Amino acid sequence: MTIGIGPSTPVTSQSTSGSRTQGVSTKGTEQGENATPTSGSSKPTSQLSTLAQQLSDSALRAEERDASLDRKALGQKADALLSQITGQGYHNNRARYDAEVPNTDDPELLERAKQATSFVNGRGSNPFSGLSQDQLVLIIYDDSGTFTANEQRAAWQEDYDQRQEWKQAVIARGKLEYSQTGKMTDFFKEVLGNYNDLPPIMQAQYPDFYAPRLEHLIEMDFNFITHRAEGKGAPEDIFDILMSSEDFANLGKRFANSTIS
Repeated sequence: MTIGIGPSTPVTSQSTSGSRTQGVSTKGTEQGENATPTSGSSKPTSQLSTLAQQLSDSALRAEERDASLDRKALGQKADALLSQITGQGYHNNRARYDAEVPNTDDPELLERAKQATSFVNGRGSNPFSGLSQDQLVLIIYDDSGTFTANEQRAAWQEDYDQRQEWKQAVIARGKLEYSQTGKMTDFFKEVLGNYNDLPPIMQAQYPDFYAPRLEHLIEMDFNFITHRAEGKGAPEDIFDILMSSEDFANLGKRFANSTIS
């Protein structure tokens, strides 16, 4: 469902404020050789340690990439990388991706790649299940060859699933806010906060007007039942904003009709 809370790439509420490449969180991957795996984890601690190093190296590459490209170029880069692991671009190369093996003798890396291939073909568990969005994004958009295409596909799927879970929760809170107050201001705040927490390569996939329009909607504090702006702005501004793009139009229409599902 299009509700104006994100592009086609995954969004979650697990992000934290601050840089998404410097000091990237490796929670769940930094236990070290002597740590005890969490209950139910299928990942040996040595693999977790190896993954933590891979993510650390990937974070440095991401930081260099983000600093070298402007927003438009970064968005184009994201689209190109996603086309390789989603949609027709992925399915056209499925046989090659399924046969891909990491250039390593490390049995743990080989096993993880094998598990990812099994997962994207409907068998077994996702090797990246439970990772944070910061970690998943590093895997998804890493073009160094560190991760196989199927590993990146598996990371993308986990991120997508997390985004869907967040969307359902934020929509439910938005519906409750609308039914109780006639407003969507807290909903807009939560959506904007989530956007502000995204890594640069994900923010770059949103239109330039996305954040400014959310900020305007928040400032207006518009009541959709009384049709009054209780903050800054004229009532007619709400229609200019909500009808100026498909995402915002659908968002406004569905809330106004109280039919979000």
